[in-house]
Amino acid sequence: MATTLPLEWLAAMMLAAVRVTAFIVIAPPFSHNSIPARIKAMIGVGLALAVSPRVVADYVPLDTAAYFGALVLELLAGAALGFLVMLLFAAVQAAGGLIDLFGGFQMAQAFDPQSMVNGAQFTRLFHFAALALLVASDGYQLVLSGLFRSFDAMPLGAGIGLDAVAEEAVGGLTDMFLSAVQIAGPLLVVLFLADIGLGLLTRAAPALNAFAMGFPLKIILTLTLAGTVFVVLPAVVSALVRSGLEALRAVMG
Repeated sequence: MATTLPLEWLAAMMLAAVRVTAFIVIAPPFSHNSIPARIKAMIGVGLALAVSPRVVADYVPLDTAAYFGALVLELLAGAALGFLVMLLFAAVQAAGGLIDLFGGFQMAQAFDPQSMVNGAQFTRLFHFAALALLVASDGYQLVLSGLFRSFDAMPLGAGIGLDAVAEEAVGGLTDMFLSAVQIAGPLLVVLFLADIGLGLLTRAAPALNAFAMGFPLKIILTLTLAGTVFVVLPAVVSALVRSGLEALRAVMG
C-alpha cells in the first residue's frame, strides 16, 4: 500500500505556521511566559492546520532558495503584526506605571520574568488585569481572526510592507501614550492636586513639614481611588482590541 505525502500542502502549512507562531510569541495574551515555548509552537501549528484550506488554494510551489526566503518573510510578517497588537495593549501597563510614579510606588519596582514587565505594583496589576479581561471577553478570538484575515490580504511568501508597519507603529506609539494618560488621568489629577495642597500647606506652616506626610497620604489616596480606574478597564480593553484590528487592517491594505 503506497502512501503519498502532500508536499505542496505541507510546504504551505509550514509557511502559515511560521507566521502564526511568530505572531503568538509577541502578541498578548499568548506571549506570556507562563505558556511554555513548545506549547506556543504547538498552538501555532494547530492554528496553521485550521487555516491551511484557505492558504493552500492560492499557494504557488517554490524552489528551495525561494522557499527559505518565504520563511523569513513570514517570520517578519507575523512578528510585525504581533508587535502592533502588543504596542496597543502596552497602554494599560503604561497607565499602571504612571499611577506608580505619581502615587509613590515606583521605589518598589521589580522585574517579573513571567510577563517580562519591569515595574511596581500597579504596573504589574494592570498588565495582568488586561490579560485576564482579554481572555474573559473573548477578545483574543478577535485578535486571531485579524491574523487569519491577513492570509487573504498577504498571500504566503508575499511579505509585508515595512513602510506601512512603520507608519502604524508610530501611530500606535502615540495612541499608547494617549490611552495611558486617559486611563490613569482621573487618579493622576487627584494626586497632582494633593501635591499642590501639600505645597500650599508647607508655605503656610513650614514647621509642619507637610511633605513628610506626602508619601503616606498619596499611597492612601492611590489605594482608595484605584478602584475607579478598574471600572473603565473592560471598556478600555474592548477599545484596544478594535484599535488592534484596525492597525492590522491598515498594514494589510
